[in-house]
Amino acid sequence: MLPRSRWLYGDVTGTTIDNTAPLTAADRCDRCGAQAYVRVVLPVGELLFCAHHAREHAPKFAAVATHVQDETDRLHAEYGSGAKALS
Repeated sequence: MLPRSRWLYGDVTGTTIDNTAPLTAADRCDRCGAQAYVRVVLPVGELLFCAHHAREHAPKFAAVATHVQDETDRLHAEYGSGAKALS
C-alpha cells in the first residue's frame, strides 16, 4: 500500500481528534472561505461550513455525519440582531 500524505488524508491511524474545540476565526468554510461556524464530523474526516452553507447542505450531511458542532448562535452574540443578514 502506498503511503498517504497526512495533509491530504488527515490522521487515519485511529488517533482521536478533538472535534469539540471551539471554532476560531482561522477556521474557514470549505465551500466559500468565510468564517466557519459549523463543523460536520464524518466517518472519514470533517467539513467546516459558514452558517449559510451549513443550512444549504444540512439535508445532505445530516444522513452521514457522526457529529455536528453548531456554533451559529455565536453570530448573534458577536454581531447582535443584524447577524441574520450575515448568516
